[in-house]
Amino acid sequence: MTTWTDLAATRPITLSDTSGIDRAAHHRLDEAWLSAAWSHPSTRVFVVSGGQALIDDTPDGRTELVMTPAFEAPVTETHRYFLGEDADGVAYFALQKDALPGRMDQSARPAGLREAGLLLSPRDAGLMVHAVALENWQRLHRFCSRCGERTVIAAAGHIRRCPACGAEHYPRTDPAVIMLVTDEKDRALLGRQMHWPEGRFSTLAGFVEPGESIEQAVRREVAEEAGVVVGDVEYVASQPWPFPSSLMLGFMARATSSDIQVDGEEIHEARWFSRDELRAAFASGEVLPPTGISIAARLIELWFGEPLPAS
Repeated sequence: MTTWTDLAATRPITLSDTSGIDRAAHHRLDEAWLSAAWSHPSTRVFVVSGGQALIDDTPDGRTELVMTPAFEAPVTETHRYFLGEDADGVAYFALQKDALPGRMDQSARPAGLREAGLLLSPRDAGLMVHAVALENWQRLHRFCSRCGERTVIAAAGHIRRCPACGAEHYPRTDPAVIMLVTDEKDRALLGRQMHWPEGRFSTLAGFVEPGESIEQAVRREVAEEAGVVVGDVEYVASQPWPFPSSLMLGFMARATSSDIQVDGEEIHEARWFSRDELRAAFASGEVLPPTGISIAARLIELWFGEPLPAS
């Protein structure tokens, strides 16, 4: 039997593909190993600042992260994050700086994950999403939530320790559900948020609340945003979403009601679409498909049966 998860695996989801990088967490507390790795000539380093890194287009048409040997990297006292090593033993580090370095050849450009994630190789995209997530967390969690003292970085960027009370703080990941809802006629429920351009429709989504299962979150969010009751919920795939610190959990859900009552706050408009109706709406320009790197487009494609048109 073919499942939604099997179908999702046939085409990688942006930021979720196998990167070939072993995060090698056992090295994060080994200062001697980290020092030796940093000094090794094969080690590669890139800078992350404000969620951006430098990328560059190669003569053969690829786009790569701009990485340098460690001895050419900008100086930083503490904000050096070990990201892992590849199958050849090459170690990768990210440096958090207040600004990206300039490039003498002027060919590189700064980019965030929404652009770079669509262009980079799985290795480079995986390294960048790891670095951006750490940078976001480090910038927002500089003080101890237990006693208020300023914390210090440890474990190669993956822990912040409080020197006053001894508490250890770890990077935060907030689970969020994103779901394509279908009804008994196999129509898909798509909605448009208040701030989106006219005609832009996508799947519904929302955060998991404390004490709630992910299945409960799917049902609650659909009911709150569109007034539709959901029964069966089936997991499809996940996607790291460091904007600033989420993990998107993708689902297919089956509605047991079809009446729509939007909340008017998050969702401005919601509609049921058959495949033919959606195809015609795409062709006429009445409906614009979701753009960018979100898993939303993949969930719609799994139901739609073909790639969505470019927006």
